[in-house]
Amino acid sequence: MSFEHRGLSLDYHPVVYPGSVLRFRGPRHELGAAYLLCLGGSETFGRFIHAPFPAQLRGSLPCEVVNMGVMNAGMDVITQDHAIRAALQGARAVVLQITGAANLNNRFYSVHPRRNDRFVKASTLLRTLYRDVDFTEFHFTRHLLTHLRSLSRDRFGVVETELRAAWMARMAGFLDQAPVPVHLLWLARQPPGDRDTGARLGQDPLFVTLDMVRRVASGAASLTIATTQAHGMRSMFFAPREEAAARALPGPEAHVLATRLLAPVLIRALT
Repeated sequence: MSFEHRGLSLDYHPVVYPGSVLRFRGPRHELGAAYLLCLGGSETFGRFIHAPFPAQLRGSLPCEVVNMGVMNAGMDVITQDHAIRAALQGARAVVLQITGAANLNNRFYSVHPRRNDRFVKASTLLRTLYRDVDFTEFHFTRHLLTHLRSLSRDRFGVVETELRAAWMARMAGFLDQAPVPVHLLWLARQPPGDRDTGARLGQDPLFVTLDMVRRVASGAASLTIATTQAHGMRSMFFAPREEAAARALPGPEAHVLATRLLAPVLIRALT
């Protein structure tokens, strides 16, 4: 029977790799033998999940699977971390989970280099666009963007256009420079689309539309879309204060689906 493990937490067995101060999910792997490298955000890391899709893939593929998902990551930490860049050079292929466009450095604001969900500083351009905002009140990108959207949909449209352009540039750059084939994975509570979310920002990956996904997928080895309408919190491990964060993430059923869809694609690519 499935149930919510409230008050329980997982031991992620955090590990470090040379060249990085980030803590990745264990177990640690030697990067000499052939391996598939999984990159992405909290979903790839497997926050609140006992067996995220990288762990499930290990029994299906003819090589080891290394999980270098980073909690709350955007493409900046994925492209700039030294350990990830070194691991890319030795991988046979990469699964890149599609992350949102909010947690990126852009012309309007900068984010923390390791915790990309943390807002660091507004640019002069953003301060000029929103003269009525005290930016010292914000510490997280979602909080900031929710407030900016509530003040003016017209002004926010300018910000949203910039975030999408920055996302497209980062993704295209990563795919162009990757030394091995990159298999894109959309792992979310809903499929990519162009729906207007009204006053809300919506769910992750923020601001990424179906057209954007299709455009970047043209430069990738494959695209897998894994979404499920199943109750997202079943068999998740979280403390009471973490319930909101757990509710926003895809649950174990989505990881099972991602594994089932990815496995035949990767077996063909790696054999």
